Amino acid sequence: MTLAAPRHLAAFALSGALCAIGTAHAETIGDVSTVWKLIGPNHKVVVEAYDDPRVEGVTCYVSRAKTGGLSGAVGLAEDLSEASIACRQVGPIKIREPLPLKQEVFSERLSVLFKRLQVVRMVDAKRNVLVYLTYSDKIIEGSPQNSVTAVPVDRAIPIPVR
Repeated sequence: MTLAAPRHLAAFALSGALCAIGTAHAETIGDVSTVWKLIGPNHKVVVEAYDDPRVEGVTCYVSRAKTGGLSGAVGLAEDLSEASIACRQVGPIKIREPLPLKQEVFSERLSVLFKRLQVVRMVDAKRNVLVYLTYSDKIIEGSPQNSVTAVPVDRAIPIPVR
């Protein structure tokens, strides 16, 4: 075993622990191929749905690039930092407990080296709106690429905040 192997195992373990921070789970809605690859899967744009775990009735749809090829097939590829988000009310909104003004809803590893895609919920209490932001970060350098969406909540259901 080379010296690099234990570092990769540690990177996988730590990134797995970081991913556990977010509590929502992705459900793949579909994908489209963007570049054909002779060996391994094609490069794709993937659309995934994330139900907000603390706000029943809100689902976020995130589209993002997924790197294919041989490195993508074995999990060593670094996906691009570009993503788009659209969150919608998909049923009656129920908020069972007060929400923090800002909270990470979901986090997913995009590379072996600590790059993550994140979805953060912010509460705009003045307007009774839930704002969702998606972006990616790295331990060393993040990306300013981001996307934002908002879900207005009926004023008859004030958003409880803590």
